[in-house]
Amino acid sequence: MSQVLPGDATLVHDLIGIGFGPSNVAMAIAIREHNAQVADGQEADAQEAVTARFFEQQPRFGWHRGMLIDDATMQVSFLKDLVTLRNPASEFSFLCYLQSKGRLIDFINHKNLFPLRVEFHDYFEWSAAKVDDLVSYGHEVVGVAPVVRDGAVDHLEVTVRSGEGLEVHRARNLVLGTGLRPLLPEGVERGDRVWHNSELLAKVDALEGTSPSRFVVVGAGQSAAENVAYLHRRFPGAEVCAVFTRYGYSPADDSGFANRIFDPAAVDDYFTAPGSVKRRLMDYHGNTNYSVVDIDLIDDLYRQMYREKVLGTERLRFLNVSRLTDVKETPDRVRATVTSLVTGEETLLDADVVVFATGYGSADPLGLLGEVADRCLRDDEGRVRVERDYRIATEPGLPCGIYLQGGTEHTHGITSSLLSNTAIRVGEILESLLDRGLKSASDEARTVADGTGGSAR
Repeated sequence: MSQVLPGDATLVHDLIGIGFGPSNVAMAIAIREHNAQVADGQEADAQEAVTARFFEQQPRFGWHRGMLIDDATMQVSFLKDLVTLRNPASEFSFLCYLQSKGRLIDFINHKNLFPLRVEFHDYFEWSAAKVDDLVSYGHEVVGVAPVVRDGAVDHLEVTVRSGEGLEVHRARNLVLGTGLRPLLPEGVERGDRVWHNSELLAKVDALEGTSPSRFVVVGAGQSAAENVAYLHRRFPGAEVCAVFTRYGYSPADDSGFANRIFDPAAVDDYFTAPGSVKRRLMDYHGNTNYSVVDIDLIDDLYRQMYREKVLGTERLRFLNVSRLTDVKETPDRVRATVTSLVTGEETLLDADVVVFATGYGSADPLGLLGEVADRCLRDDEGRVRVERDYRIATEPGLPCGIYLQGGTEHTHGITSSLLSNTAIRVGEILESLLDRGLKSASDEARTVADGTGGSAR
């Protein structure tokens, strides 16, 4: 059994963050800026500094690294970075990043709101590095347990696994930012030749020099279309077959009015709306984000397909109104069975690789919480109940705040796992923490041993 190390044995943090993707990087930045204002005496009402620690199981910062195709662009404006909507004057903005890299004028001359995805990832890394004193990489949170005093939960013990063993850290509040999990169709398992698109770039280099003859890409969204275009470009001798249940890719609605579904005010509307209205809003505006593709990419793929038909060198194949119904992997190939939804006719495709661009799902927000999860409330459909400030609703005996960054689509709407409201969301979570009360700024630490902790206010 692993040794349990003391961690910060005497300190009870105001906040522990689980995961350190863009959302919790933004959270760390908000805390850093708040604490700087407190230190400078700029905060009104004598608000207190916040002690925080974040734990990330990856050895370094990384955000969808397997999808950083060199020409793929963001689908949100650069102004929806980690800070600007909350604090336009922040030194952590994308514009400050560009200035530090010597590219600000070049970016302005580019006249584009949507940076390359690889560039925005570099911005995230740059931001994370500026607050890396708040995070422990290579540390996986494996459990959370309540510490009860006088009949109520006083604080939470967070068990963390690292290369040195297990550590126990303590906090009054948690913020969960564990991200999304790749989804595959039922019965499909990843293998050497069966990939999820999240691992495309991590695996594709191994094919260099092997002269692959065929790829099959399953899915109808942005990632699927990007994968098709990338594989077609990178392997000029290979056929690329796109499989989807529609007649073709559907364009994303990024018009000004439709994009208001991502506005901060839309979160308030969605949260207070009746369940029937929530469902309608998701139905109406799903085409702003789900299974849709940028129109420029759709046009590029269609032009390429038509050009190949004219030249008689068809490498792009679109098997539309069809579904992949079986996939069998062998050491040297993978056989995909594609079934027409109209006729039921089956097409067998022997390929080097099948890529499933079939999306992501939220991890169970309560999966790490152990017995703490039993004190969290659920709605009539079994979903976790979440307050407007992104805090899980809990029994009265659990005053500790457990905040979610993701997994709140059913309560807060379509922006739950997207970048559009990240800056605003972390500001609201921080405001909630401060409103609920923290320790005196003069306290250097709370100790379990001497009983100075008290209950969260």
